[in-house]
Amino acid sequence: MISFVGAGPGAPDLLTLRAAQRLQDATTVVWASSLVPEAVLDHCRADVEVHDSAGMTFEDVTAVYERHAGEPVVRLHSGDISVFSSLQEQIDWCLAHGHDYEIVPGVGSLAAASAAVGRELTVPGAAQSVVSTRLPGRTAASVPEHESFDAMAALGSTMAVYLSAARPDELQRALLAAGAYGEDTPAAIVVRVSWPDEQVLMTTVGGLADAVRSTGARTVVLVLVGETLRGAAPRCHLYDPMYAHGYRRRSLPGTTAGRPR
Repeated sequence: MISFVGAGPGAPDLLTLRAAQRLQDATTVVWASSLVPEAVLDHCRADVEVHDSAGMTFEDVTAVYERHAGEPVVRLHSGDISVFSSLQEQIDWCLAHGHDYEIVPGVGSLAAASAAVGRELTVPGAAQSVVSTRLPGRTAASVPEHESFDAMAALGSTMAVYLSAARPDELQRALLAAGAYGEDTPAAIVVRVSWPDEQVLMTTVGGLADAVRSTGARTVVLVLVGETLRGAAPRCHLYDPMYAHGYRRRSLPGTTAGRPR
């Protein structure tokens, strides 16, 4: 069985229980040293065989899967493996070659970054959507036309921009050019979130490029943009005493009492 495991954002204790168990059971682990801290491997058994995928090709990785067919193998990906993980080609390979596999989701860097800045990313009156995207680079030809960066930024939602810190000026220009964000729109740069050397910088879109450069980081950076980062939010209707739903009747403030379980 090949287990594709999300390693979480970095901290060894931000893995799921299932992810930690798969690492404990694995006889072979393929991991990306550039994206996953070595401390995460502390969950592994002492005699585990470890391969660093940072210098491997797709064929190198699948060759490891072939050599250890039938054994518990973990392919350890950073964060959550539902976005920007290159997982699908590995699943397709497993299906084509008759290898059993499972997917173990992880804590995503977006959730960790939201926690690090102390802000909810969907706030009434500010944003009800979060767009996860990246600047187009060498893979620009694979981006659907309707999902261009400009189109996504024009929505004005909370944006989570991955894999783009190496081009801070281009990122700033693209955000401003879309028209939905102004120079004073709040932004956050989160570097190596939950790692021991984590950096969190609060800034604005107008100061974004300089702020990114000041971190000295070009990889393992997530940029958050949007009005949800600004400050105090209006009260949510969900827990307002005058808002009824299927589990609670409308009530006047101060009249709600607890009941025995």
